[in-house]
Formats: sequence, structure tokens, C-alpha cells
Amino acid sequence: MKLIRTEDAVGHVLCHDMTQIIKDTYKGPRFRKGHVVQPEDIPVLLSMGKEHLYVWEMEPGMVHENDAAERLCALCLNEHMERSQASEGKIEITAGCDGLFRVDSARLTALNSLDEIMVATRHGNTAVRKGDKLAGTRVIPLIIREEQLRAAESAAGDRPLLELLPFVKKTAAIVATGSEVLTGRIQDTFTPVVRDKLASYGMETLEVFYSGDGVENVAAAIAKARATGADLICCTGGMSVDPDDNTPGGIKASGARIVTYGAPVLPGAMFLLGYYDDGTAVCGLPGCVMYAGATIFDLALPRLAAGVEMTRADFAVMGEGGLCLGCKPCHWPACPFGK
Repeated sequence: MKLIRTEDAVGHVLCHDMTQIIKDTYKGPRFRKGHVVQPEDIPVLLSMGKEHLYVWEMEPGMVHENDAAERLCALCLNEHMERSQASEGKIEITAGCDGLFRVDSARLTALNSLDEIMVATRHGNTAVRKGDKLAGTRVIPLIIREEQLRAAESAAGDRPLLELLPFVKKTAAIVATGSEVLTGRIQDTFTPVVRDKLASYGMETLEVFYSGDGVENVAAAIAKARATGADLICCTGGMSVDPDDNTPGGIKASGARIVTYGAPVLPGAMFLLGYYDDGTAVCGLPGCVMYAGATIFDLALPRLAAGVEMTRADFAVMGEGGLCLGCKPCHWPACPFGK
């Protein structure tokens, strides 16, 4: 930085906050660090007793923090997202709709490995609502070398680092298994929980089918559920390895291609996901979904609602952070996935 006459400061970047005091009226920063001095600022600065200013030396090849933030924002901003104006070198990106937020983690890490550069996001593969903050971008110094920004742009590649996919699946059908539910010996307390979770993503439950026990009965009920044209089918109960738990067999017998039976997540290890040839997804929901505050279903449902086809690899990476610690009130999806 260098000290110059205030009258010569137009176009230069301030190194410090400039405090203004107006008796009985105001005391606070009139100009913030990083502010680019404008012609109309000169009389104000002089009235504040600032005849000389410390400014950054804007040499060729150097970029102001606000201009740098614009370029970092351009690496992130994507469809269905909104952004703030640059302020003190920072731009915030927010959700323009409800949907599934996704991050290219490898490219984001490559960018953040560079000196003097930062992009902070919430965890990817999480549900967000319109207006939620998604990311913030800025550079660390007040001015940054052009070559550093070019390195950031190279690390980010030719497509945005972030993605927001609106929820597009609008309907579901539920198959409630178990003879104790079919005969009315116990009240069906599972279906209302699932119906509410689906509704939170804008999905209407078209119909509920009670299958009773037996692989054939479960498969037949699933066939009826598919006939409704529902985007997603959820089968409740009977997901453990006990001999009389027939839901996984019924799902397989219904013609589904099983992606996973089991996930490295607690609660919810016995979760099943499969797909039919037409792309319809089918879930086998373990009993914990009925009573636990958050389970594997809460991690998978945002992707299913956004129409993202999940793979075995998607579940494999859930092991790190996939253990619920029982915090009260339950906010477990915030722990590994930043909901």
C-alpha cells in the first residue's frame, strides 16, 4: 500500500475503513476497506479530516475484490439460482426454487486449493427451499493477481460448479405390507408418516394398497400401485432378514431392478431401492422410518423427487457421516449433509 493525497485518490482502493463522526447524529464507517474512491467521495473525505489516504497500488494485472467476486460467482451460478450484488468482495447465491442442490465436489476442492480464492457452499445432494443460501464467493485480499483468477477458472472447468434441480416427481403410491395391518389388528401408523414426507416434496399420494404377507401378495399389490401411474412407489415394513419378511422378495418379484438392499446409514440400514424399465422408482422402507426423526429415506427422497436416478455408489459414500448421534431435537440430515 502507499500514502497519497486525497485529491489524487480517485480510482484507488482504500486499505482501511474510514470513520465519519457527525455530532449527536452518526458515528461509524463512512467508507469501507476495499471501496474504490469516486470523485464525489473527495469532498466527504476532506470533511472528515482525511487529507491523505492509504490505498492499494493497483498495478497492471491486479483485480479488485468485487470484480474478482463477480468472476468466481460466474463459475458457480446456474439455472434456478439467484445472486446478490458484490459487497466487500463477497457475492451470495440463493435458491430460486425448491429443489435438489448438487455440488461438483472434486472441482470445488480443486478451486479452493488455490491461494487467495474461496467458494463456500452448503453440502450437496440436499433439499433446499426457495430463498435458501447456497454459496458465497470471494477472494481473500482486497486485490488479487489476474493469474490467480485464471487458475481458478481453469480449475472450475467449462460448466458451473453448482446445480439446482427442481422437484419434478409429483405422485406416489404406498404399499403397506403385513397381515397385522391388513386385518386391522394394529393401526397403520406407518403410512401417515410416509405420506407427510412425500407431501413435503410436493408429492401427492394417489392410493394406499394393503398387501398382507407373502411374496406373491406384495408383488400383486405393487402391480396395482404401478397401475396408478405413480412416479414413486413406497413399500412399508417387512425389510429385515427374518424369514417372514417378504417385502424385498415381493419388490424383486414385481420386476424391479434392485440398486441396493442395504445402506451404510443408521437408522435405515435395511433400505431398498429399485427401478422398473419405465424409470419408476420403488423403495422398501425399514421400520425406523415410522418413528425416527430422520433416516436414510430423508437422504434419498430429495434425489428421487428431483428425478435423479441413484446408483450403488451414491449409497456407498453415505457411510461417512451416516451415523445418527441422536441429537435432540433431531437435525441429523444437517450433520452429514447440511440440510
